[in-house]
Amino acid sequence: MLKFGIIGAGAIPQTGFDGITASGKAEVLAVADINDKRLKAFASRNRISRTYTDAAKLIADKDLDAVYIAVPNTLHVPFAVAALEAGKHVICEKPFAPSLNEATKAAEAAKKSGKLFMVGMNQRFAEDSQKIKALSEKGYFGEIYNASATWRRRCGAPRLGTWFGNTALAGGGCLYDIGVHMLDLSMFLMDNFEAESVSGATYSKFGSRGLGEGSWGKSDPEGLLFDVDDFATALIKLKGGATINLNISWACNQKAREIVNVDLHGTEAGATCYPAEVYRFEKGVGTYSDVGGITVDVRYPHHDRFVNFVKSILGEEKPCVTIAQSLKVQGVLDAIYASSREGHEIRIKAGA
Repeated sequence: MLKFGIIGAGAIPQTGFDGITASGKAEVLAVADINDKRLKAFASRNRISRTYTDAAKLIADKDLDAVYIAVPNTLHVPFAVAALEAGKHVICEKPFAPSLNEATKAAEAAKKSGKLFMVGMNQRFAEDSQKIKALSEKGYFGEIYNASATWRRRCGAPRLGTWFGNTALAGGGCLYDIGVHMLDLSMFLMDNFEAESVSGATYSKFGSRGLGEGSWGKSDPEGLLFDVDDFATALIKLKGGATINLNISWACNQKAREIVNVDLHGTEAGATCYPAEVYRFEKGVGTYSDVGGITVDVRYPHHDRFVNFVKSILGEEKPCVTIAQSLKVQGVLDAIYASSREGHEIRIKAGA
């Protein structure tokens, strides 16, 4: 049994505990969190024997083989590098890092250590996403020349006054929180991580006025300044001429409570991911036929990033998310913020 430690005891780490144990080949031995009350509650609920209020002590625990990191975004890389240097495999929450330069430090540490590092992009593992990916790999859609990726919440910002809305701790707002999922999933389904240019804009229109708070986030409000984006939009041009239209919000004035989807447009067929449906012209007829209830063999039938991570450590599967891919996604996120800040399109150098 592989032995894991979890850094972070908020709401998200529970999915990590559940996935690690669901693999049947790993167990969680320790958990760390600076909040003693939250730490004890998490450990008690999951019957974890070792608790640390200092993550460095968990990382130094010689009985641990791997670490799952689920803490404020700007701490991802420092903890990941420390764990890799201590000889641990690492799976980290998204976003990878607050910048490509930071992300590169973790990539270099992983290469030097020889240990597995993976960013846990859970939307890749969703059953519907896996179905569309399997069809894409078979060439079902022909040339996929566009993806329209949307995750817009009407009123769904995390608890205000917490680290989620503070640049110094989160690095970014809705683009880092839910936008990264839609961007990553689009590039994954298109099998194209080579962005050539980005034109984007980010806005902070609601959280900065104390509006738009949703019902999620266990972190205690500390009166921290909300200075991140609560709306983001971008046009991403990829190698070969394909494009991605990205629209993301924590809060905006719209009818629906939430709109989430990735629409793929190909020369032979199109698709949506939520739910998984495909659309194509019938021969000689200018109408579309919807194909629901798709039956297709998928690569990861367990649909779980943590199971994939455990099995990848053991050599039973290949990682669904590679470091190289995650670095490319991070580069696009950087470019969206840069484009918004500078007011013009950002060109991305080949190989960057």
